Amino acid sequence: MLKFVSRPRETPEKRPAAARAGDFAEIYARFSAARASAQSARCSQCGVPFCQTHCPLGNDIPDWLRLVAEGRLEEAYAVSSATNNMPEVCGRICPQDRLCEGACVIEQSGHGTVTIGAVEQYITETAFANGWVKPVTPAAERPESVGIVGAGPAGLAAAEELRKEGFQVTVYDRYDRAGGLLLYGIPNFKLDKAVVERRVRRLEESGVRFVLSFEVGRDASLADLRVSHDAVLIAIGVYKARELACPGAGDDGVVAALDYLTASNRKGLGDVVPAFDDGRLDAAGKDVVVIGGGDTAMDCVRTAVRQGARSVRCLYRRDRANMPGSQREVTHAEEEGVVFEWLAGPKAVLGDAGRASGLKAARMRLGPADASGRQAPQEIQGGAFDLPADLVIKALGFDPENVHTLFGEPRLALTRRGTLRVDPATLETNIDGVFAAGDIVRGASLVVWAIRDARLAASAIAARLASQTETRNLRVMAAE
Repeated sequence: MLKFVSRPRETPEKRPAAARAGDFAEIYARFSAARASAQSARCSQCGVPFCQTHCPLGNDIPDWLRLVAEGRLEEAYAVSSATNNMPEVCGRICPQDRLCEGACVIEQSGHGTVTIGAVEQYITETAFANGWVKPVTPAAERPESVGIVGAGPAGLAAAEELRKEGFQVTVYDRYDRAGGLLLYGIPNFKLDKAVVERRVRRLEESGVRFVLSFEVGRDASLADLRVSHDAVLIAIGVYKARELACPGAGDDGVVAALDYLTASNRKGLGDVVPAFDDGRLDAAGKDVVVIGGGDTAMDCVRTAVRQGARSVRCLYRRDRANMPGSQREVTHAEEEGVVFEWLAGPKAVLGDAGRASGLKAARMRLGPADASGRQAPQEIQGGAFDLPADLVIKALGFDPENVHTLFGEPRLALTRRGTLRVDPATLETNIDGVFAAGDIVRGASLVVWAIRDARLAASAIAARLASQTETRNLRVMAAE
């Protein structure tokens, strides 16, 4: 260990931009055993590991880095998977530059962070290749059942944790495949769909039952699920796109980011997608402008490049330093030919007969901080300019759908943002036995936070059901 002085930081080999921009394959190769060991050996084994404290899951990063450096990979996988239900996913898509790697002590000292994400991915891929990743086999089966609404990262993680305790778990999802945004929202060049499908198969082999193309409120009410199960977990995420507030926002050629990404991912999965096939959600040959500065916006611009867009621009009203998305993703996009219009906001969609052909934008400057604590963008008078755009993609973030309408359950307590109100210690809603986790509680956030919430909710559900069983048993004994 402690090799950070003599060994520089290295990432896995990255495919050249010109090559990777022509397909949807992942852009990084996997670490070799020697390079993973060498990079792990750079860890300084801090007494207070900031990488771990800045990980939402509290992953024991220094310990599994030491085990990789020593060649003890099966043990490294055991440590890694003890706190993370999807380390191979987090290793690929977590913004490590904002979390563990950004907090690394040797990064702060100027030696370059340990390549934590790539090593995490390497550990789990090695574990799968060697057959170390087994289906869950609980010590004993329990009769209680739990219904989980949503097969995204929160739902999948909670299902695994509850199966470990022996509970009977059924996961319901509106889509025809399990995975949620991992499958339909994140492009293959960041997360290959086979990685998600492999994780779902493992859960099926563990005894988790999936009921797909199923909508609560259409196929059953929340009350029905409460009758069918001893506890219910709501993990439906947030899918309602924020709207573009300017003239022409409803024109043809203006589309929501998730509609665009879902169409692309479905085509990659071999589905028939009429809105893609007729060109509405296909960027090929078009001038594309993506409005927004988060990771979803980066997914959109990089997808448009791969679909063969004539030009791709990203319009963001703040500067690069204030961009909420991963700086690593911005760099990838720039390498692939995306042009960023910093400090620029939309004023109107231009076009004839309700069809977009351009975008009028305005130059901005950052003024005093607003209620969020961030500097508020202010339009610069006389700074308007036009961009060609026959496909405008709104990547302005997501809000919750109306849960009362969606579930037909007006008693569910909501926050002012429309997310579910829960007990922060247990994630239980105001309805007895109904819990919630992930974005539907905290708003649009990271996969790693969804997994963290899911583990907390699963633990609370297990404790509640165990307590109820113990109480029933005591009553039976007293009656006898």
